[in-house]
This record gives sequence, C-alpha cells and structure tokens, in this order.
Amino acid sequence: MTRDELAKSLYEAAYITGDFLLRSGERSNEYFDKYRFESQPSLLKQIGANLAPLVPEGTEVLAGLEMGGIPIAVSLSFATGLPVVFVRKEAKSYGTCQFAEGLDIKGKKLCVIEDVITTGGQVIQSTKDLRDNGALIQDVLCVLYRGQGEPTKLHEIDLKMKALFTMDEIKGSQ
Repeated sequence: MTRDELAKSLYEAAYITGDFLLRSGERSNEYFDKYRFESQPSLLKQIGANLAPLVPEGTEVLAGLEMGGIPIAVSLSFATGLPVVFVRKEAKSYGTCQFAEGLDIKGKKLCVIEDVITTGGQVIQSTKDLRDNGALIQDVLCVLYRGQGEPTKLHEIDLKMKALFTMDEIKGSQ
C-alpha cells in the first residue's frame, strides 16, 4: 500500500464529524477516531511499515504510550525488530509498580510512539517520567499530527517529532 493509499484508508476508517472535546481541552467539529484504524490488522501493519523508515538511527527501544501508542509501537516493532516498552500514564499500585513495562530503560535511547498528537501534553508528561527513570529521549513518532504549525511545546523539552501524516494530508487524500 502506498503512502497515499494508506492516508485514504485511514481517512475512510477513522475520520468522523460532530462535536468533540479533545484531550487538550479544545473543541473540534472533526475527530480522528484512532481506535477505528488501530483495531484493523491490515491498516496497523501498513502503519508500521510506513513509519519504520522514520525511526531515528540509534534507537534502541520503542516506547508505546498508553493506550493508543501501544498498538502502533507493536506494529512498528514487527517492522523494525526493535523491542518495545509499554508506558502507562501512571505507575500501577500493585505487582512491580512500574509505569514502563517490558524492559529496563535506564541508559537506553528510546523513541516515543504515539498515535495522534495535538498539543503533545501526554508525550511531554511521559517523556519527563521516562527521563526521570534514566531513559534517553530525543525523538517522537506519531501517525497523525493534528496540531497547527510546529510542535513548539515538544521542542521546548528538546524533542523532535516526526508524523506520518498531518490532518491536512489525511483530509486531502479524499
């Protein structure tokens, strides 16, 4: 599947209109329901294949953010052979009491994986938590950047973001 075909398929699967409250607190009359494509193996496989060339050289571990970044990170793991950690929004209060599950991240170069980014709020919080636990993070990959202009909040904490698509590209695929 070409990149243009993937954009069209993602639009058809996940673009909806209505009145929506976004995580950022903003309201929108359009919404990209990521779970509508993340639940489809054929699309998830294509996302991993198309994101793989964007993984920065030297990445040792993919860090999939709860909840939507996890299936993307797993798909990308299959495409690249890189291991994955599953990053919770907060540490669980039982068992190992960790917020990053799967591998020891201390001293490892991680690439944060998210599905959709608007302002980057969760990426910023998760990056802080991962760095506080010894991870080395400079890069973020997402399937869709729906924000406007450059992701300056991410730049402020020394993160470089690459998106497979912008919302304009997805909408323009029709």
